[in-house]
Amino acid sequence: MTKHFKSMLAATALGSIIAFGAQAEEPVRGGTLIHSLPQNPRHLNPAVQSGIATGAPGTQLFAAPLRYDEDWTPQPYLAESWDWSDDGLSMTLKLVKGATFHDGKPITSEDVAFSVKTVQENHPFKSMFDVVTSVETPDENTAVLKLSQPHPALLLAMSSQLLPIIPKHVYGDGQDVKSHPQNSENVVGSGPFKLAEFNRDQNIVLERYDDFFIEGRPYLDKIVYRIIKDASSRAIGLENGELHMATFEATVRNIARMKKNENLIVTDEGYAAVGPLNWLAFNTGSEGPLSDKRVRQAIAYSIDKQFILKAIMQGLSTDAKTGIHPGSPLYNDDVNSYDLDLDKANALLDEAGFERGADGNRFSLTIDYGNPTTKAQAEFTKASLAKVGIDVSVNSYVDFPTWAQKISNHNFDMTWDTVFNWGDPVIGVHRTYSSDNIKPGVIWSNTQQYVNPEIDALMEQGAKEIDPAKRKEIYAKFQEILAEDLPVYWTNTLPYHTIYSTKVGNPPLGIWASGSPYDLVYLKE
Repeated sequence: MTKHFKSMLAATALGSIIAFGAQAEEPVRGGTLIHSLPQNPRHLNPAVQSGIATGAPGTQLFAAPLRYDEDWTPQPYLAESWDWSDDGLSMTLKLVKGATFHDGKPITSEDVAFSVKTVQENHPFKSMFDVVTSVETPDENTAVLKLSQPHPALLLAMSSQLLPIIPKHVYGDGQDVKSHPQNSENVVGSGPFKLAEFNRDQNIVLERYDDFFIEGRPYLDKIVYRIIKDASSRAIGLENGELHMATFEATVRNIARMKKNENLIVTDEGYAAVGPLNWLAFNTGSEGPLSDKRVRQAIAYSIDKQFILKAIMQGLSTDAKTGIHPGSPLYNDDVNSYDLDLDKANALLDEAGFERGADGNRFSLTIDYGNPTTKAQAEFTKASLAKVGIDVSVNSYVDFPTWAQKISNHNFDMTWDTVFNWGDPVIGVHRTYSSDNIKPGVIWSNTQQYVNPEIDALMEQGAKEIDPAKRKEIYAKFQEILAEDLPVYWTNTLPYHTIYSTKVGNPPLGIWASGSPYDLVYLKE
């Protein structure tokens, strides 16, 4: 174990030299970056809220202990160093000296301890820090995280928007941190930019924090996030120069169109840790047909995944056979992909006892979709299942909060969804399949109400196994069982792209996309 951790630190040191030692051109200081957001955030505190809408501005307002380069190598950020104990049961962070919050008060180890506790108690990704038993603070610049077991995902969990360091002197005032007024107004952050304006439905304006703990950064004077929900409007804004950048763009026709614009750079780089997937989720806890895995398998065999990949996605996304993103080293490609087979689908439905009636139908289901970009998949599913005698009604998309409330309270049959891995199964995958995570009202938890003790046991093993080869074996078995049980039918990676003007330098092309700090981003003119 000791050798493993020391080699990790050596790789980190080398990565620091690569990431920060040289740049292709001298960054320009100043200017205002105009950036679109496809959703309006509920508030700006990522410690208690997941998602890209909060994460993009939240990562600029709050610094994390670590940051990551494009090669998945952890880098110093608010923590200038970190050190594992020999037994892997504690990690010591050494904070940058002299770092301050936006109100001028020092950032100390007490704030790190408070932030970890806040995330533990309030963030939907409970597994990130559930093995942290305490955070000791021997001095102002040293925080020691004590663990109940080894935690292979801990470094990743301390980066980006996953562990924002928030001020104890603000959020420790006894008010509920989830509804704290300073989540949206008078935000006191620790990151490279401070809040100037927050109009939830229109824009977010951030200004450079001149006393940021990395000298000379950030380069930009301001970032203006414009809330633009309509994909066509975002495309027009990019093409006419009103916008400098858009991230998490997934409308394939617009992506294809903007690739032809010589003033724009269009890339799918930057989403490796985000791990975005599309899937059709089933309410396995219902008393209807979907409680039978043979029915779920039949539905999968009825849907032509190649049509989704080639026609709906226009070749801009890739096949995804499991709940772990294909870009992950833990992905298991050797599982059933449920290629189109109507004969097998019909046979499974007959075997499950759902024979066709006089009208040719076996039973009826409803389907929802959690993002307007998956409307085409929902309509395609309706047409596909009609061929095997399943009558499907598509519920019109109203808005995200309405969909989220419905799905999280298990009031659905099937839903097309967009879900992220968040870098490591412990962080973003376990939540979907853990029987302990069936929590009414919490979206992107185990809303499928899926229960399998063997899966629970494998996740428990994977959460503490630090040997990469053994961990890969655990998750290979995990994916094999899920591919058989099929609580969701995985189809494809999302075609997320970052689109930015040629005027933008150092765009966020690491592993966290716009959840990366923008202290290095600049405008060339």
